[in-house]
Amino acid sequence: MTMNSGFGSIRSLDYVIILCDDLETMQSFYEGLFGFQVEEDMPGKMVIFRVGTLYLGLRRRGRPYDGPSVPAACASIQISFRVPPADVDIAYQSLLSRGIEVIEKPANQDWCHRTLFFRDPENNIVEVFADIHPRETLPSPSGAHELITP
Repeated sequence: MTMNSGFGSIRSLDYVIILCDDLETMQSFYEGLFGFQVEEDMPGKMVIFRVGTLYLGLRRRGRPYDGPSVPAACASIQISFRVPPADVDIAYQSLLSRGIEVIEKPANQDWCHRTLFFRDPENNIVEVFADIHPRETLPSPSGAHELITP
């Protein structure tokens, strides 16, 4: 007989919380760039946005178990947002117009995604991606998530 661990009934991921050193700058970035609407705001502590069916929260680092800040040159997480294919390139132009550094320009990948990568103010990696048709990828996908350059 299998013992119930309490985790077997998980059916979705409902929210993600990004720990922040500078909550105001992070809120301004996510609200300003993406146009996310604030679902709940606890000034100086936490802000929560609704993104589709998921909540994206930004929480000021400070609880004893949060650990130290991530070194400036390191990413803590990567988050990905799905958009229609043409919007990857529109997002790229938007980043350029705002002076936001792009770490990987729009490119068709070998796993049927068109991707764009940049960082938020605390160096987390942000991906904007679109599903694309397999004929827009390598003839024989490697499965290694290699960048395809034209």
